[in-house]
Amino acid sequence: MKNWNRTSLITGALAGVTAALLSMGANTQSSLAIVLYAASALPILIAGLGWGNTAALTAIIVAGATAASLVSPYFALLILVVTLVPAAWLSHLANLARPASELGGPEGALAWYPLSDILGHLAGLVTLGMIIVATIVGYDSSVSDLMVDMLVEAVKAQEPLYNPDAATISQFKSMFTLALPLVQGALWVVMLFAAYYVATRIVQMSGKSLRPREDIPSSLRMHRNAIFVFLGGLILTFLGGAPAAIGALVCGTFGAGFLLSGFASFHFRTRGKSWRLPVLWIAYLSVLVFTIPAVFFLLSGLTDTRRTIAVTPTGKS
Repeated sequence: MKNWNRTSLITGALAGVTAALLSMGANTQSSLAIVLYAASALPILIAGLGWGNTAALTAIIVAGATAASLVSPYFALLILVVTLVPAAWLSHLANLARPASELGGPEGALAWYPLSDILGHLAGLVTLGMIIVATIVGYDSSVSDLMVDMLVEAVKAQEPLYNPDAATISQFKSMFTLALPLVQGALWVVMLFAAYYVATRIVQMSGKSLRPREDIPSSLRMHRNAIFVFLGGLILTFLGGAPAAIGALVCGTFGAGFLLSGFASFHFRTRGKSWRLPVLWIAYLSVLVFTIPAVFFLLSGLTDTRRTIAVTPTGKS
């Protein structure tokens, strides 16, 4: 047990230093910033999934201390609430299991924490983390207004004849005030879930995984109660001001969860079809290029909500 605890602490410390360095790299490489920030969750996830809560907790403490000493306490707080703490919490949830008999399942089996609930927790944590960051930095509409002004000036530099009137610019700013938190929240949920997926595969290949490998296309769905959260966010967007920005953020984070489950459902329904691979490529490319087709997968996720619980014999993964 002492050797195991020592291994967990060492693994967690190494993971924390790695996560902090990746986050610092994101600060200097603006073109790869979002990828490096999301990648900083990988060491925390791997440590937590393979070596448990002790390793994950050690990792976030070391990462926070490293970032605070090398950059600033403010930077450390930023990466902790938006990336590292959510990653540690996801690894904790993924390792939770209880006797399947308590849920009406077979004796001598374990029921693992549902993937649908893990995805819901991720959406909630990203929402909370971004609200905390926005509160600290004092986010308001002036941020999005400045970005719109910069965009208009860039377009004018390319097209001198482009000269939108004040009403058009005002409309752009109103739309962008909601679009910015929506897109940021959605993108971050997708990126962190991708990090979780990669981490689970790495830990499974290493033989350290406690949780069994799941069939993502059949099990990745959102909990039905998440629909009410999504609708609540949608209602908030009509109130204006800070509530509207929070509502847009909620729509983005929980909408991303439904989008992911919609893609998973699409994978499941096309399984075994001869035309599956080209259709999947077309679907992903259409969403990346045109964005609008994402609505189809969002609606698919909204209409297919359920909780799938993985069950394995006791002692096996």
